[in-house]
Amino acid sequence: MQLKSPVVAPSLALKDVHGKPVAIGGASSRRTLLCFFRDAACPFCNFRIYELTRHHASLSALGLDVIAVFASTPEEVRRFVARKPRPFVVVADPTSSAHEAYGIERSFWRKWKGVVSRIPTLLKGLRIVGLAGLNTTNLMPADFLIDEDGHIVEAYYGSDAGDRIPFERVELFLAKGLLRRAAIAA
Repeated sequence: MQLKSPVVAPSLALKDVHGKPVAIGGASSRRTLLCFFRDAACPFCNFRIYELTRHHASLSALGLDVIAVFASTPEEVRRFVARKPRPFVVVADPTSSAHEAYGIERSFWRKWKGVVSRIPTLLKGLRIVGLAGLNTTNLMPADFLIDEDGHIVEAYYGSDAGDRIPFERVELFLAKGLLRRAAIAA
């Protein structure tokens, strides 16, 4: 079942691809973009990871932590990260338990809707992962904006395999966080 904001983010205790603990949910000193991805070979996912990597420095400077959760084995995700290390936390969720806790849906038809309607993005992603990217799961993507108090401010469930929260909404979320910190400091 999809999560609706505002709600406390479900707590998860995971490990990143390097074996370091990653806690999701609960209070933090920074805002978080929690991204759920299909699998390490997904072309749409890889293109979004590329975009997150490209924007990471500016988003981090504004107080954002990014956590990327893949429904893949740790070995598959390590191979993915080994090609190009990422400046944010990458987690493997081979049993999809974290995906289930956040209500991530599966849909064969919405997967194909993304393939048909997002051909330029699909091709960009396939350049990154190759033809293995055509054999991916039916999980749909989802993004969650979590504030410093551990509350989901926005839950964004993709309408198809390539649909992600727009960066403008992430930037607005960060701007509100900066205003909140300024008000507290005043």
